[in-house]
Amino acid sequence: MINQRGRFVVLAGVSIWFMALGPFRPYFKAFLYDQPPELVLVLGGDIDREHVGAQLASELSLPLVVSGGSNPEHAQWLVQEAGLPENQFKLDYRAQDTLENFTSLVDEFYEQGIQHALLVTSEDHLPRSMEVGFLVAGSRGIRLTPIAVSCAAYCNQESRLKRSFDWFRALTWVMTGLDLKVWASFFGLI
Repeated sequence: MINQRGRFVVLAGVSIWFMALGPFRPYFKAFLYDQPPELVLVLGGDIDREHVGAQLASELSLPLVVSGGSNPEHAQWLVQEAGLPENQFKLDYRAQDTLENFTSLVDEFYEQGIQHALLVTSEDHLPRSMEVGFLVAGSRGIRLTPIAVSCAAYCNQESRLKRSFDWFRALTWVMTGLDLKVWASFFGLI
């Protein structure tokens, strides 16, 4: 008969095996290895975010991806002002919201072998974007490091309902590949 300590050791071993080899393997990989950043990802919605992201990409000599940002002319002017060459930045306008910022790009990042990205967004948007990003990017073994951009007097506290709904949408996307936004809008929930 196994004593209590033995049960704990068995349970710990099974848990570690499940995390390392089971469905949580990509998350385990993303946070176990300390890969240096390979990309700067800016979540659009604020010109200050794009400015900070362009400066950061220039200083660190990293590629820059702006998802759902300002108009192309302004965004290109910002990255040129930061001194980034044309082949070092990408403007992507597929995303309509935070979840889509990640789902529209994460498979491309995975195929490129990206394991660590710097995530640039406003300080009031950072908690929700990190929760969503942890689920979506983590499912592909990609680690995100947050870079908060001050929003000063323009900060808006995001509601717990919005954060919870986006987290649940992200979890559903990871598990099924489907976005609940379509269903929620169909039933008039958003």
